[in-house]
Amino acid sequence: MSQPFFRDLHARFDASGVRAMFAPRKPRHPLLRIALGLVGVAMLAVLLVAGVFVGAAMILFGIARRLLVRTPAPRRDTRIVDAEYRVVRERDHAALR
Repeated sequence: MSQPFFRDLHARFDASGVRAMFAPRKPRHPLLRIALGLVGVAMLAVLLVAGVFVGAAMILFGIARRLLVRTPAPRRDTRIVDAEYRVVRERDHAALR
């Protein structure tokens, strides 16, 4: 049932000219083709270079911000005691008594 409907819909879409309106067309003149190809490559290069510069600027901004904005050292809690510990085994514990 759905197959004839979609076949008919596809045929109407092709015949209406909508498909041809959005199809990419290459120019016929060979020099114009080359010129438009070079324009496309140039646009790609410009976008690539701009992206590299934006990325480098972001990295430099982050480094500069880290160097210029100092965070205050955290306050030490006076209730904490720093010490060294050693494990006492059962036989050592018996010898201490």
